[in-house]
Amino acid sequence: MFLFLTGGTGFFGKALIRHWSTLHNSGLSVPEVTALSRSPEKFLSENPEFRLEPWLRFHQGDILQPETFPSGASFTHLLHAAADSTLGPQLDPLERYTQIVDGTRYVLDYAVSNRISRFLLTSSGGVYGPLPPGTSQIQETYNGMPDPLNPQHAYSIAKRCAEHLCALYQEKYGLSTVIARCFAFVGRDLPLDVHFAIGNFVRDALTKEEIRVSGDGSPIRSYMDQRDLAYWLVRLLESGSAGQAYNVGSDQAISIRELAYLVRATLARNKPVLIQNAMPESSTRSRYVPSIAKAQHDLGLSLNYTLEASVREMAVPWQS
Repeated sequence: MFLFLTGGTGFFGKALIRHWSTLHNSGLSVPEVTALSRSPEKFLSENPEFRLEPWLRFHQGDILQPETFPSGASFTHLLHAAADSTLGPQLDPLERYTQIVDGTRYVLDYAVSNRISRFLLTSSGGVYGPLPPGTSQIQETYNGMPDPLNPQHAYSIAKRCAEHLCALYQEKYGLSTVIARCFAFVGRDLPLDVHFAIGNFVRDALTKEEIRVSGDGSPIRSYMDQRDLAYWLVRLLESGSAGQAYNVGSDQAISIRELAYLVRATLARNKPVLIQNAMPESSTRSRYVPSIAKAQHDLGLSLNYTLEASVREMAVPWQS
């Protein structure tokens, strides 16, 4: 496999690179990967362990500047994982929408013009709207969507549009496109100081006097280990059915309150947990848990790491 990877220096990219590095160090074959990055040298200076991987090269470019994409390359697969999920909240809604939709269009054009046969889009569970009452898990067949007239839903609506572009390019050009609808994740490369609750809890457990829950802790989430994430994305790229979407995440539900106590029990047993807001939270996404039965049935995928093991792995870089 000769793979062009966008978003190679983000959380998904690092999870994939670590996955392939582990395989390569075990003597197994890995793809030849070219990763697009706006600042490859900065990334490598912060992650020097990736500098000498013989199967990996970086190409400086930007998904919104298609003229910066590699020229003259012969890729067989393209994995499009570029979108600022970590720093995205710093963008205004129109900037987020433009980055996702225009970036996907440019990358699809590149795949077609370079005769790349397989294309995987990392979409989001955010494409699903509020769940009907009594629904515990979101299935791929649920077509409810966020309100398109609310600018704060720009990320979710843009991901919907990016998925539709994939369908259009498959219909017009015969490009085999697969959609990975990604939910919430945990792992050593997840930032501890942005808007991810589990990262904040691990940070508090390691460095603060108490573990703080900013709301009442009632929203329900689930978390997939980044090692499972990487394996699933590669399997979907290689073997997912063209024109299909697959949920990627864990189906093991846990409340944010329970999560805070799990992190404490795993990393800092003597630290208190502070619930900062006793009032119930008003949210259109109080439950965010996928059904993963389709990926399990169609591709034989499974979850290989417990949440406790994932939390311990997440703390490793900060404890050394």
